[in-house]
Amino acid sequence: MRVMGRNDVVLMVGLTVALFVIFSGPVSRLLDYVREIEETRGLHLLPALFLLATVFSFHQLLKRQEMRDESHALAKGAKEATERASEMSRLVAFGHALARSMDSDSSDSIRDVTAAHVPLLAPGRGAWVMTRTRGVHWESLMAVGESLPADRERAARRALGEAEPLVGAAPGDICFPLIVAGTPEGVLGVAPEPPLTDHQRSVLSAAAALLAVSLKNSQLFREVRENSVRDGLTGCFNRSHALEVLDAEIRRARRSKLPLSLLMFDLDNFKDINDRHGHLCGDAVLAAVGSKMKSELRGSDLKCRYGGDEFMVILPDTPIGGAKQVSENLRRELASHAVAWNSEHVKVTASFGITAVNPTDQDPLAAIARADAALYRAKEHGRNDVQVEEQPPALV
Repeated sequence: MRVMGRNDVVLMVGLTVALFVIFSGPVSRLLDYVREIEETRGLHLLPALFLLATVFSFHQLLKRQEMRDESHALAKGAKEATERASEMSRLVAFGHALARSMDSDSSDSIRDVTAAHVPLLAPGRGAWVMTRTRGVHWESLMAVGESLPADRERAARRALGEAEPLVGAAPGDICFPLIVAGTPEGVLGVAPEPPLTDHQRSVLSAAAALLAVSLKNSQLFREVRENSVRDGLTGCFNRSHALEVLDAEIRRARRSKLPLSLLMFDLDNFKDINDRHGHLCGDAVLAAVGSKMKSELRGSDLKCRYGGDEFMVILPDTPIGGAKQVSENLRRELASHAVAWNSEHVKVTASFGITAVNPTDQDPLAAIARADAALYRAKEHGRNDVQVEEQPPALV
């Protein structure tokens, strides 16, 4: 709190003049006494006193300026320390959020965390993250700002040394590669303005490292989970996973009122193939069937090896007529392409049963039983055939 304000200066000057007038007599006698000492002793007291007073006043001014500078430096240091602590707190929160995202099977969890936290780590500037899938294709994980996807991809490729640097062009976004064990997983980029401090660069580098590890862990998690629910021989999903998906598709079809079909098929006389050519030939036939299913069916159709030589296919958004056409196409493809084994060609045919999943179905096994019954009718009709479930008279 200031004792004297600017408006009190005039009052203080007046008070000083009044005191000088009051004590002018004693002051005059003091000055006469000093001059007398100077004359008798040969000293110069007044100039020395004036010089000392000037030096003292100047020294005090310098001390006050030094104290002000130190105060400003301390305030600046405290502000920077607070900002660094805040940045580190946001970085720790980002790391915790990434760790929690690994508890979810959703591929969008890391995307959501990145979109929520990266702008906080680079406040007031554009920021983006590009990831590379299968080591070739680039896709945007998140973006804040006005930069175009093509510009972000070029900047990411330049940051990884996969594109020539721009010569004579204005500096682009500052990039932080996402690298795990020497393998680039993507790039984190931020706008160059306002300029980054060394501490901000360190924070963003740490954020890039955390994100790179999370992306790699997510990829490994998906691969392990994918391998755990797939049949290694045919590449189809296993039975337990197919039942889970069928249950979810039934509930989705009930909500959306969209059709859902199910087909079951097994290979005709597969036991004879094993007995005549051996089980290795049987494995080759199963692998060929899985490959043919992958090439003939949609990516959204779930292909399952139900057991042995029996397969199941879930056809979302497909009416019974479409399912019959899909089954006929697959039946013809299997019958017209024999499997080469040693010096022979093993002919493969299959029998198909089809059912439409009803909105009233509560148990996936009920739909599977209907498709299985249609499959056995195809067997009774001489095999290499497609049969549709028998409709009750009321529905017909």
